Amino acid sequence: MSLLRITPSIHSSVSSRLLRLSIFLLLSLPDSKGKAIWTAHLNITFQVGNQIISELGESGVFGNHSPLERVSGVVVLPEGWNQNACNPMTNFSRPERADSWLALIERGGCTFTHKINVAAEKGANGVIIYNYPGTGNKVFPMSHQGTENMVAVMIGNLKGMELLHLIQKGFYVMIIIEVGRMHMPWLSHYVMSLFTFLAATVAYLFLYCAWRPRVPNSSTRRRRQIKADVKKAIGQLQLQVLKEGDKELDPDENNCVVCFDIYKPQDVVRILTCKHFFHKACIDPWLLAHRTCPMCKCDILKT
Repeated sequence: MSLLRITPSIHSSVSSRLLRLSIFLLLSLPDSKGKAIWTAHLNITFQVGNQIISELGESGVFGNHSPLERVSGVVVLPEGWNQNACNPMTNFSRPERADSWLALIERGGCTFTHKINVAAEKGANGVIIYNYPGTGNKVFPMSHQGTENMVAVMIGNLKGMELLHLIQKGFYVMIIIEVGRMHMPWLSHYVMSLFTFLAATVAYLFLYCAWRPRVPNSSTRRRRQIKADVKKAIGQLQLQVLKEGDKELDPDENNCVVCFDIYKPQDVVRILTCKHFFHKACIDPWLLAHRTCPMCKCDILKT
């Protein structure tokens, strides 16, 4: 009996330590020159109808030769079909009212230094470079010697494409770049850390396989129950097919804040208990993942 009682604590302790060790090792891996790596917080703001949408996250990393400074401005794209700004004659579609602006540039085609200098010559206050397609949100500290005092940050492809599509749809996107956390490379103890990680992994797998049949996984059951409750709650929400004359089709009304598109006749919308409505195809996956209204954070399970 005593063995069974201590099993959950052993499993929890090993899992917690393994998770902390994994995160620490990933953050401690040295870059190509063994320099410190600084993350960048991006505070992204844009307006949808009468709603101000704001998002804050540790979305990128500063370049190796970038000053660690706060910079802000409206996000601007290179003109033309190519978004890599490799042509020295590249211009940027800067709004007239923008006093400060940040260039959003795609990685590839030329060096980071060249891209940053092209944007700097056109008056940019900072440069955001997003990674290659297919890399998800992977980032790394860029090398860009000879870029003077220009703040340069890399973000993942997914986040970069999200910003690109917002701007191409005509949204005025503002970003504030803040200095995040520093991660020091762990050079001298890297081999020992790797050995420790592997040993902890083997120990975790052994204990997990040995005790898993005896430990009820209540958290998994709870997650499944919540997901089932959310699906049931979504099914009980009102649906409406929009038709000509409906007030929801008024161009002065808000767009769907999930896909940012306007409502059109024959669109199927789902009406939440808070009376906010969205495209059914947009809001159903959102509710499964978040459970709350994207505008007022109303929890569909609590209401």
